[in-house]
Amino acid sequence: LWYVVPKNYQHILALVFGIKEINENTQILPNLTLGFNIYDSYNNADRTHHATMLLLSAQERLVPNYVCDMQSNPVAVIGGLDSQISLHVSVLGKMEDGDMTEASFTLSNFLLALQYRGILSLFLHFRWTWIGMLIMDDENGEKIVQTLVPQFSQNHVCFAFIEKLPTFKFITDFSAMLQQGENMYNQIMSSKANALVVYGDSYSLVLLRWLPYLSSMKNVSAEPRGIVWIMAAQMEFTSLVYQRNWDASIFDGALSLTIHSGDLPRFKAFLQGRNPSGTEADGFIRDFWQQAFGCKFTDQVTGTEEETPCTGDEKLESLPGSFFEMSMTGHSYSVYNAVYAVAHALHAMSSSNLKQRERTRRRELQNPDSWQLHHFLRSISFNNSAGDKVSFDQSGCLITGFDVLNWVLSSNQTFHRVHSLMFFLPYLSTNKMALNLVQPLSVCTVSCHPGTSKQVKEGEPFCCYNCIPCPEGKIAEHEDMDDCQKCEDKSYPNKDQDYCIPKTITFLFYKEPLGLSLAFFGLFSSLTTALVLGLFVKHHDTPIVIANNRSLTYTLLISLLLCFLCVFLFIGQPKKVTCLLRQTTFGIIFSVAVSCVLAKTMTVVLAFMATKPGSRMRKWMGKRLASSIVFSCSLLQTGICTVWLAMYPSYPDVDVHTVPEEIVQECNEGSVTMFYCVLGYLGFLATASFMVAFFARKLPDSFNEAKFITFSMLVFCSVWLSFVPTYLSTKGKHMVAVEIFSILASSAGLLGCIFSPKCYVILIRPELNSREQLIRRKD
Repeated sequence: LWYVVPKNYQHILALVFGIKEINENTQILPNLTLGFNIYDSYNNADRTHHATMLLLSAQERLVPNYVCDMQSNPVAVIGGLDSQISLHVSVLGKMEDGDMTEASFTLSNFLLALQYRGILSLFLHFRWTWIGMLIMDDENGEKIVQTLVPQFSQNHVCFAFIEKLPTFKFITDFSAMLQQGENMYNQIMSSKANALVVYGDSYSLVLLRWLPYLSSMKNVSAEPRGIVWIMAAQMEFTSLVYQRNWDASIFDGALSLTIHSGDLPRFKAFLQGRNPSGTEADGFIRDFWQQAFGCKFTDQVTGTEEETPCTGDEKLESLPGSFFEMSMTGHSYSVYNAVYAVAHALHAMSSSNLKQRERTRRRELQNPDSWQLHHFLRSISFNNSAGDKVSFDQSGCLITGFDVLNWVLSSNQTFHRVHSLMFFLPYLSTNKMALNLVQPLSVCTVSCHPGTSKQVKEGEPFCCYNCIPCPEGKIAEHEDMDDCQKCEDKSYPNKDQDYCIPKTITFLFYKEPLGLSLAFFGLFSSLTTALVLGLFVKHHDTPIVIANNRSLTYTLLISLLLCFLCVFLFIGQPKKVTCLLRQTTFGIIFSVAVSCVLAKTMTVVLAFMATKPGSRMRKWMGKRLASSIVFSCSLLQTGICTVWLAMYPSYPDVDVHTVPEEIVQECNEGSVTMFYCVLGYLGFLATASFMVAFFARKLPDSFNEAKFITFSMLVFCSVWLSFVPTYLSTKGKHMVAVEIFSILASSAGLLGCIFSPKCYVILIRPELNSREQLIRRKD
């Protein structure tokens, strides 16, 4: 036992405790007493092979299957703590012809997969994506790497390093093991990975306890780091005798997965009753007692002062957790369940044939066939004294779960475990975790904040990346997003680009300052035009009104009045009717107004030309000429608008792209080409009017009307020439505002330049509004 870890003594006691309960239970194998032999595997495959051969031989001679005495072969074998040890026992048992059933409670492939998923769920729960891993230096270690790396990578977990645990089989391996451990310790301490998963065996932690002492060696960093160790279920938190007082702070807060163990109420009392003086049949207790308590029994004291005599009154509960635990560990619990499983299988086999029970019972139990016991072992199902159900699946694997334990180091370097979580087939849950540790950060790159996305660094694992801001118009709502996403059409990114804000529905409405001011100016201009029209109607028989073609003047004033009023078709929420009418109404009315101006200038020019001797222009003079010009020019614009409405009618629409923060309700013009055709025709009329007026500006005319028309057309053309680039450069409701402003400005230019001089004469200088003054001006 000097080669056995002291904590393993509990496994022996779990075996003894289980058999003791069965022998005292009259419901299981009545009138039969179970016995057992214990063989030491020494945690070594060769020694396991030797022990198994002894188990299969009579009188401890290496002659397998040869029985020449009354010793009975064991009906079942409970395998070792490690899967490799159990595998050696199982293979040898099947190779030989002995009737032996191997009841191993080590991890099956299915439970290993469950364990992998459990450890992965821990990493995902704590968001540890940059981890280190220590594995056994054997085929199992390589298999674990081949299994875990793809599985963890699929869940965005990367390995900073994968190191192999040192192995120690012979004394000559010590130097190489020390060098390997030094390299491994350097790798652990220099890495940014603060989460370290260890897939070892039951003896691995004994070797890992050496790591803190490597800091005193050359070239090894001694800087402490808050590493969280995650240990696989095959491992136990154990120490050897000489490691009793070693510093173990590096393992404080470690997490370990263990086969689920229940609370056996009588086991603690059973342990408290163990004493070297009262258990003569226990051949292990004296050696264990001396190792665990660091004392010597009186019959073994050599007389040195350093030796402390054992009194037998020492308490097991006073031992450190790494030496011995009063609560049953996962491995001991598996041994306990294995004992009961074999007993229940034997009991079921003995009760299977009721008719021949009395005749065959003794023969079956003394030398049962292996295949028969296997059959009953797979089919049993029972509840143990802890209330846990014990059963096997169709492949013979134990149906169980895992406990996650949090190991906490006290001030006296004693560990105690805190049960944090249990996960069971087929579900995993890490919602309720009470871990006694400060959660460290174990990532290659700190998480990319919302508003940024990941950019993988070239030549490094995908867990290592740069964080780059999202492009304009895109967002990243969560941390560590691979790509930024565009908002829906009806929303836009906020300033930090981490969420989408609903766009506001907007149009040019009356309650906002811009819409209100344009509406006020349009109404004011309409009233002004109406007053001018009323003034001219009142003074319709005066020379200034008569001399400027009274009917054209009235038509021009009415068209200007309608131009000012048509701006109200552009303000407010776009409707189907307003969308159909506003551009065509504006185009036709404006063409009438400009046609009236053109007719006025043409009348002046033709009147001057008609005064020349022999001129044929006199037959064109008269009201019919002006009316024909207005009608024909307006008719052509009306035709353009009719084609527009018939083929490409305007309709209410929404623009979600032009203005990032707004949903602009607007009128879709249907055809931009037709819109610019209307504007182009107006431009043509205005240009023609300007050229004719400019040509006639020096001709003798009543009240210099040709000059005023020239100025009005100059204003008109300037406004609409600046309208086109301004209109194309604005967005949303401001496009509508630009068009309204152009309508108001050009209409006001015509009204002001043409009619303000006449109003001045009528209202302020009435003496100029006389026939004599008119004749004088013409002369």
